[in-house]
Amino acid sequence: MENIIIPKSSLDFLTQLKENNNKPWFDANKPAYLIELNHIETFAGALLHELSKTDVLETSSGKKSVYRIYRDIRFSKDKTPFKTFWGGSFTRATSQRRGGYYFHLEKGNSFFAGGFWGPNAGDLKRVRSEFAHDSEPMKKILSSKSFVKTFGTLQGEQLKTAPKGFDITHKAIDLLRYKQFLIIKRFTDDEVLSPLFLEQALETCKNMRPFFDYMSEVLTTDINGASVL
Repeated sequence: MENIIIPKSSLDFLTQLKENNNKPWFDANKPAYLIELNHIETFAGALLHELSKTDVLETSSGKKSVYRIYRDIRFSKDKTPFKTFWGGSFTRATSQRRGGYYFHLEKGNSFFAGGFWGPNAGDLKRVRSEFAHDSEPMKKILSSKSFVKTFGTLQGEQLKTAPKGFDITHKAIDLLRYKQFLIIKRFTDDEVLSPLFLEQALETCKNMRPFFDYMSEVLTTDINGASVL
């Protein structure tokens, strides 16, 4: 594995941008931005290369995986023109593989995440029907040593009561309440800047796989286990 290191300057640039979030400052500091962007793209490319050895991804390059720094302010009350974090994602390929890997790098707020941010009504209904039928496989994943050590607990928005059509006393009610299914691993600044970060990021992504594979199996089959693809 390549020893790719994210330099401190890449996080420091974001701090400066946060204090000077305007086009004149950004234009004047564009050369510095491009240098730091290259560091992030190189890191993303190295991670993509390693991750592709064990998963099939749509994303073809580190450069394409990194999000644009420019914010879409058309429908936002916040009119600051630039994002103040480095972000990117790797999408899993084909309809058989659901889920994706997301990274967010920012001083004091860096994390890797994956899961299902806004599942449509059909997917949500299918997942809930699976939990109601047999929640043990999911509970086994969420209680596994690698999951707990890496992510702690499943996260995401939840209903305060039971979803429509399900009993509040159902033994899987804690899972049935979820409207989102997110797993997040946070990193300190020291961890992000460490020579070990690429290896830790790769391990984090690999530890998402049992969760992704289970959700993919559920979302590509009906309640009887027959393929819907």
